[in-house]
Amino acid sequence: MSRPKIGLALGGGVARGWAHIGVLRALKEIGIEPDIVCGTSVGALAGGAYLAGHLDSLEEWARSLTKRRMLSYLDFRFGGSSFLTGQRLNRLTSQYLGDLRVEELDRQFVAVTAELATGHEIWIREGSLVDAIRASYALPGVFSPVKVGGRWLVDGALVNPVPASVCRALGARLVIAVSLNADTFGKSTLDETFSIDESNLNGDQNPSRSDLNATRRPDRMIMRQLFGAGKEAPGVGSIMLGALNIVMDRLSRSRMAGDPPDVLITPRVGHISLLGFDRADEMIRLGRESVLREMDVLQEAMAILA
Repeated sequence: MSRPKIGLALGGGVARGWAHIGVLRALKEIGIEPDIVCGTSVGALAGGAYLAGHLDSLEEWARSLTKRRMLSYLDFRFGGSSFLTGQRLNRLTSQYLGDLRVEELDRQFVAVTAELATGHEIWIREGSLVDAIRASYALPGVFSPVKVGGRWLVDGALVNPVPASVCRALGARLVIAVSLNADTFGKSTLDETFSIDESNLNGDQNPSRSDLNATRRPDRMIMRQLFGAGKEAPGVGSIMLGALNIVMDRLSRSRMAGDPPDVLITPRVGHISLLGFDRADEMIRLGRESVLREMDVLQEAMAILA
């Protein structure tokens, strides 16, 4: 039996994006490999690594992350257009993807971004793969916008959180979409997991005078402002990510209502914080399980659209 041209849309979701690794693994196990991969934000990271042959490396790195190790990748800046420079993460991405270009991948790939000046949805289909991924996850205020082709680009989740429509526009007959926000309504984990207390900053429940002086360092002060300290109130970064969660949920519902995918895969990761990068093991498992739940639907859609 012939098979339809398959498009895979990988949605945004910050740390919840580790579930995409499990989804990609499970799809391959059941014999489904997409001809087109379109990713938004962390979905662009997972999709780009997958097509570049570095999904194993991404999974190994994701599983190795702890809260303390993740903080080591946060390179704070003083002034400028964002809290973080993003250079440490960029160096890590470049270490694996190097100078690889989007058009050199063996299948079609699109990183979805938004133009800062106009709000237009921009599809990056050529040029540096590293720059395309960086632009797709450049959350305003957290990471600096990325200049590509003379335009300043930011996180694609602001315009198309689950880019099923992009797969369809590129000629996919069967569109499989992965949404990381399908079960988030009413499950706020803001106070529990977004805040960072003093013990996280110092590694000691009873800090010495030198530790207390260290917490007054400008980078530590910015960290407390970004994430919050204690449980009195969420930090600026927590509020920004909470707002992004609302935008992604409402906008993805609206976009997919008008142009629905043929199969919607929804990993049950709503209980995990958008900053839960240290929970890769759990999210990869949940991603795999979400595919297995939809296996009958996938096979039926393959047969109908062949």
